[in-house]
Amino acid sequence: MDFQAGILQDGNPMESLEKQLICPICLEMFSKPVVILPCQHNLCRKCANDVFQAANPYWQSRGSVISGGRFRCPSCRHEVLLDRHGVYGLQRNLLVENIIDIYKQECSSRPLKKGEHPMCKEHEDERINIYCVTCEVPTCSMCKVFGAHKDCEVAPLQNVFQGQKTELNNCISMLVAGNDRIQTIISQLEDSCRSTEENSEAAKRELCTRFDTLAELLEEKKSELLQRITQEQADKTGFIQGLICQYKEQLEKSSRLVETAIQAMEETGGATFLMPGMGTGRDTVVLSLLRIVEASKGGRLEKIEHGYENMDAFSVSLDHLAEAVRTLDFDPAEEDEEYFDGEEEEVEE
Repeated sequence: MDFQAGILQDGNPMESLEKQLICPICLEMFSKPVVILPCQHNLCRKCANDVFQAANPYWQSRGSVISGGRFRCPSCRHEVLLDRHGVYGLQRNLLVENIIDIYKQECSSRPLKKGEHPMCKEHEDERINIYCVTCEVPTCSMCKVFGAHKDCEVAPLQNVFQGQKTELNNCISMLVAGNDRIQTIISQLEDSCRSTEENSEAAKRELCTRFDTLAELLEEKKSELLQRITQEQADKTGFIQGLICQYKEQLEKSSRLVETAIQAMEETGGATFLMPGMGTGRDTVVLSLLRIVEASKGGRLEKIEHGYENMDAFSVSLDHLAEAVRTLDFDPAEEDEEYFDGEEEEVEE
């Protein structure tokens, strides 16, 4: 705590010093002993203990196996983890305690001035020292005896003051504890958000892996079926090319036979034409007749059946697979159902 900087900012050093010695919880001057937090903020040990017990309601009931708890500074919200001694394990700020002692001695040695205590407006020489419970306003003794509050119920001002300060202190403790619970819920929600993002990324990666595997399987199947079509194409075209070669050879033989027969037809001498061993005579005619007979057998060459070139046998229907892909969806997980059931039960409670 920087006392010197706070004192120099105000023209009255004593008033500035008093502001520096105010507890942020009870709003009163620190009472002994004063504890100093790791964040260098100071608290009354009683106030700190009230806040700690409000944030850790089961701390006192743990008997001899006290395990400590959490404490959040009301000034800066810094979280402190306390050991099994709780607030009593925090270090006392002896410097602040000594300053408070000096300040109280200085204040007690000064004469009380009239303007330092609130005075009654009706009775200027009377200090406000009682509290009207009926009207809920501070007043003086003369007002109770002779004034407007003579028929009202009154109580000592200090008692009412201490009671309301205690109530306010309890409210502050509850608010601090409530803030701690809210902060815990926020932390849990942030963790859930991060876990949701991480799980979503993992689910995306798994889904992509499954689809990539399916795509690879389809690609392998497509390559296999294309290979079968290619093999069937090669077999049929090879067979057809072989028939084409056979028919071309037959056509060439028939063409030469026609030329030989035409040359024989050009022979004008009958004797020469019919005489064997005379060049293009009878030998030619006999040979031509034999070849014509042989050529007539050309129609017995193998032929292809009608529709031989069709590839209808390799038609594949993928309608059922397309329908399966269109209806593809995530499987309902039993864990999700149990989670929603538990959440509904919590809502009903």
